Amino acid sequence: MLKRRIIPCLDVKNGRVVKGVAFLNHRDAGDPVELAAAYDAAGADELVFYDITASSDDRAIMIDVVERTAAQVFIPLTVGGGIRSSEDMYRMLRAGADKISVNTAAVLNPQIIEDGAKRFGSQCIVLSIDARRRQEDAARSPQASALAPEARWDVFTHTGANARATGLDAIAWARRGVELGAGEIVINSMDADGTKAGFDLALLRAVSAAVSVPVIASGGAGSLEHMRAGLIEGHADAVLAASIFHFGEYSVRDVKQYLAEHGVPVRLG
Repeated sequence: MLKRRIIPCLDVKNGRVVKGVAFLNHRDAGDPVELAAAYDAAGADELVFYDITASSDDRAIMIDVVERTAAQVFIPLTVGGGIRSSEDMYRMLRAGADKISVNTAAVLNPQIIEDGAKRFGSQCIVLSIDARRRQEDAARSPQASALAPEARWDVFTHTGANARATGLDAIAWARRGVELGAGEIVINSMDADGTKAGFDLALLRAVSAAVSVPVIASGGAGSLEHMRAGLIEGHADAVLAASIFHFGEYSVRDVKQYLAEHGVPVRLG
């Protein structure tokens, strides 16, 4: 059985790791290079680095910070934010990234997924999707996966205060992304982000059922049980978290030990 992955997320703004609620009201969480080294030593399976304002600020990702972060880790590193072409992908891979995550750029130009997959291989291309429940579905609990199978989610771009609705259905977009060559999907629940109330399990289940590639759960992790639920009830292949790690509520080892005790296969080495 494949091991499930635990992935700390570094949301970087102005060279510092931050964490907010619903992508807003950011709180400083530390230096990305120091945190990356600490998570590598703590046994994280992978690491994600997002320059969260690169797209909304219409600028390139901070390559120097990526280089310094990559130099500190010996686990797979995914980098995203401000990636607009396969040349941008190439620069990030040269800087030390193992995978490239695209979000806004992929919605604006889906060809970037296919270009990247053809040039570097699907295993290098991650489609990150920021999804929010449609207004008519918002009253349903994000955690009630069995009770809200009919819920629908819209895709948003330009993370944060400048978030823009695209009119795309999140499930259909995930499926299309895989058809274009994405080798992995990160599904970010905008409703659950930073709330620590748990992943949107209905969203995870819907995306996991729609695609044949690994799905990473993002947004809402606040407890060890939430991590288990995202993997087992949400059918995710990996769980991504920020707040609970950055502010010392749980360690990567805490999560892995809990999961192992509850029958979830993880790497404990």
